[in-house]
Amino acid sequence: MKTIIPGLHTFTGLLVGRVYCIEDPDGLTLIDTALRNTAGNILKQLVASGRQPRDVKRILITHAHPDHIGGLPLLKEATGAQVIASAIETPVVEGRAPIPGRPREQLSAIEKLLAPQPSAMPGTPVDRQVKDGDFLEEVMGGLEVLHSPGHAPGQVAYWQPEKRVLFCGDVMSTMMGRVRLPLPFVTIDMAQNIRSADRLIRLNPLVVCCGHGVPLTQDTSQKLQAFTRRHHSS
Repeated sequence: MKTIIPGLHTFTGLLVGRVYCIEDPDGLTLIDTALRNTAGNILKQLVASGRQPRDVKRILITHAHPDHIGGLPLLKEATGAQVIASAIETPVVEGRAPIPGRPREQLSAIEKLLAPQPSAMPGTPVDRQVKDGDFLEEVMGGLEVLHSPGHAPGQVAYWQPEKRVLFCGDVMSTMMGRVRLPLPFVTIDMAQNIRSADRLIRLNPLVVCCGHGVPLTQDTSQKLQAFTRRHHSS
């Protein structure tokens, strides 16, 4: 585990997808779970840091894509944690609905080869559904839930206003210090995703924890404004 700021950590070596760990008074909160085969790595890192699986009290899901909920069944079993997700994403998290994708006719020939076929994930019961404007008082001193659709219909971001820490899921990602949009062929509605990004950027976060890439902790405002200029230039 690597510390981002005091009380907030991220796991290393997960191959695809970021998982975050928040220290709360009653235990730990995880945000997302990466791929199925990374669950063991996450648990090993928890134990190596002096914690136990049962210290995890909550698992927050940003959206129900395989690189965000793949590890959820095993982590739920190992930790007994409460699973929290949006109502829109809940059927996919629970394995009752396939992961929604862009209509095939909207994809280029190469995107059709890359885009996954509609399929359902192994299901995990959702213990608590959240919506835009809800507050998770017990997490990080209070996290606000922000509906952030586009990449996935029910994607949510989590915002800590006092610390100005944003967990944005796949609304944005980072690569080589630059903020980027998610991959188009796994994004339902890119125009809507950009509107969600605009809303989150207006919060003026100091720390941005994306679903992919290194978290932003320095020159965050400048990097976000550069992202905005690129995607709103004429």
